[in-house]
Amino acid sequence: MSFVAETRRRRTFAIISHPDAGKTTLTEKLLLFSGAIQIAGSVKARKASRHATSDWMEIEKQRGISVASSVMQMLYRDHVINLLDTPGHKDFSEDTYRVLTAVDSALMVIDAANGVEAQTRRLIEVCRQRDTPIITFVNKMDREVREPLDILDEVERELGMPCVPMTWPVGQGKTFRGIMNLRTQAMTVFESGSERLPQDFETIPLSERDTLAKRFGADFETAMESMELATGASPTWDREAFLAGKQTPVFFGSGVVLGLLRAPRVALVSTKTRPAFSASSTCLM
Repeated sequence: MSFVAETRRRRTFAIISHPDAGKTTLTEKLLLFSGAIQIAGSVKARKASRHATSDWMEIEKQRGISVASSVMQMLYRDHVINLLDTPGHKDFSEDTYRVLTAVDSALMVIDAANGVEAQTRRLIEVCRQRDTPIITFVNKMDREVREPLDILDEVERELGMPCVPMTWPVGQGKTFRGIMNLRTQAMTVFESGSERLPQDFETIPLSERDTLAKRFGADFETAMESMELATGASPTWDREAFLAGKQTPVFFGSGVVLGLLRAPRVALVSTKTRPAFSASSTCLM
């Protein structure tokens, strides 16, 4: 393969967030589902029998936090993805700021209970200075969290750019039922504690609305109503606007429990390499 062809198939992105939003855990799941690792590690400090791949320094293992950026590589859809797990704590933020000057895009992880937090705001500003494309992942939907519409409104307000929902949650916390993919028009059903690959989860077409309503009851109906409100108020997906840093796709899910991460991975290969290479990219979803 020529140098130019090899360059065009590469994507470099950073995962950014406020501390404890689930950034490193999400990194582990992406590596696991891509086949780069066989067992996902944990960030629960000394209690973990296997630590996160990106937390390789002893202080990171002891404290359960990232103190330096780590670079990992995985393959997805014939693309080579360079994944940078960055520190979330402000004491180590300079390292994160430097990383953000060299990436094609950023995957911003939002804690669904806390919304956009202080450190995330600072990182958003760094991204906006370079018009870096931002993919938004709202994490921890299997916890007791805020309403998706509230989170979407806050993300849009903080980023200063339109949000386009790509997935939508059905329920939350103890009543979390799964995720609706708005592009494929199908619901992936939640299964607690599973580390199966995303394609191994049960998927039900949204066209089978009566079946879904009967199985998931009010949680499904409420999700459909809020999803229709969100999509009705949101612009249509514009890939060029996303690449220009003027629009962000929003995904909901759980990085700890549920492997509903196929959609964000597809979005990652939709970005372009740095402008100097003028690389082509695949379509989103």
